[in-house]
Amino acid sequence: MTLRDKPTGITRLVRAFGYSLQGLRHAWREEAAFRQEVALSVLLIAIGLRLGGDGVRRALLIAPVLLVLIVELLNSALEAAVDRSGAERHPLAGMAKDMGSAAVLLSFVLLGTVWLLVLSDRFAL
Repeated sequence: MTLRDKPTGITRLVRAFGYSLQGLRHAWREEAAFRQEVALSVLLIAIGLRLGGDGVRRALLIAPVLLVLIVELLNSALEAAVDRSGAERHPLAGMAKDMGSAAVLLSFVLLGTVWLLVLSDRFAL
């Protein structure tokens, strides 16, 4: 496909949206961690909307929840690419997977920290 053959405008946007939905479907089907994090996200978003108070606090509570899902999707994509590159064990492949996992862990640390700070300020804990 040449540069001239690539779709532009609304066609490109529609295709990109379709690819995004396909990626979400793959993650839902293939990644148990993603399904668990989606379930947790639904619960936390509902709680965040209820406890947040004003719009800024609600946004602060919800944003890191969505960030966890984003980082999990990127980690899953990284793992799929590493697994595709070969079945043999390689230290760099292990390092890449461990770093992806660490990114997910840090997104959870961010989630907990933001919730603790926002809710402690809101409820004077």
